[in-house]
Amino acid sequence: MSERALPCVLSIGGLDPGGGAGLLADARAIGMAGAFACGVAALLTVQSTSGLVRSFPISAVRVAAQAREVLRNQDVRAIKTGALGTIQNVRMLATLADAYSKLPLVVDPVISPTRGRGRLLAASATRAICIYLVGRATLVTANIPEAEALLGVRIDSLDDARSAAELLVAMGAKAALVKGGHLEGRESVDVLAIGGEVIDLRAKRLRLRPLHGGGCALASLIAAKLALGLTVEDAVRWAKKAHHKALANPVNVGGEMLVLP
Repeated sequence: MSERALPCVLSIGGLDPGGGAGLLADARAIGMAGAFACGVAALLTVQSTSGLVRSFPISAVRVAAQAREVLRNQDVRAIKTGALGTIQNVRMLATLADAYSKLPLVVDPVISPTRGRGRLLAASATRAICIYLVGRATLVTANIPEAEALLGVRIDSLDDARSAAELLVAMGAKAALVKGGHLEGRESVDVLAIGGEVIDLRAKRLRLRPLHGGGCALASLIAAKLALGLTVEDAVRWAKKAHHKALANPVNVGGEMLVLP
């Protein structure tokens, strides 16, 4: 019997028991993109498609132990981070990224849930993302509120989003994707800053009920394609198209939100 090798993507983030976001959403997206998903829980949540109720961060020592076991024994070709919970976990991820610096690192700076109360990243850790992870990232993927929180700026226009992406690259990221879903307009325009230029990635704006896990899925699609050997730009372009198609066909699994398939 022949064997088929699959590169792994190590996703480090939150466990959403409702399955709409976090590690379970990451796993669906990574598998869809053709890679094998490995998941490390950095925090547990009380959550469903109706929103976040509460979160419980996991200690950095335990997060590191999970990650290092997978990295030692499996063919990990990319790392993706999501909700990390604490500044200690952010610092630990920086150390891990240095130890595995040859692996692409996709940083999705998850701060707050789409719906619900509470945070997925301590207020004190937001600045730590900038200090410890942005400069180590192959790609930072941030929606408008996340980019505003990281940079301390207002983003009200497409030009503002372009400037924000450039600022994230100026902070050390090899590339930055600022997602335009929160901006007004007939099109949803994500902007990718890479290699000294800013690329507009346009798609028809979809009118949807509240959706759960969209950001997790996009970052994970990109990470999977990086693990499979695509360049950052090609991975982002492929993921944008696949993500838009999934957004146009969401799934109702009960509760107040739709989820991506």
